[in-house]
Amino acid sequence: MTDTTQHREQATIGDLDETHVDETYVEEEQVAVPMRKDVGIRRVRMTISRVDPLSALKLSFLVSVGIGIMIVVAAIILWFVMDAMHVWARIDDLLVTLNSEPLLELGQFMDFGRVVSFAVVVGVIEVVIFTLLGTVLALLYNVIAMLVGGLYITVTDE
Repeated sequence: MTDTTQHREQATIGDLDETHVDETYVEEEQVAVPMRKDVGIRRVRMTISRVDPLSALKLSFLVSVGIGIMIVVAAIILWFVMDAMHVWARIDDLLVTLNSEPLLELGQFMDFGRVVSFAVVVGVIEVVIFTLLGTVLALLYNVIAMLVGGLYITVTDE
């Protein structure tokens, strides 16, 4: 099919099954291709005039849940690393050597279950605070954007 162009022409709608091929031999075909101008980098100025508080609530909740999970996992990993380095045993030996009742009670808080429980509580508090903070900041941005017109950004297309 190097020098042959095939044209398929369909008949009317009633004759959908009938098609025929018209073969034409062409020695050299010149096709006019429109020249495409190189536009370069396009820049568009946009304004962020409003942030939906519900979207900010959802996004800040998801981000803060991720951070909360990282806090708990980091506390677990840190506890295991310190336990492998025998830090907890050395601290316990130091507290026994000092022979002070309040300090011995302090050593009970270095137990794995208590450390993980504390990390979970910190993670839950972080989720609540960051979710509320994200929503309040979105509402605050909306109020400021009404006063000054929003945030102007320039978007480029490279």
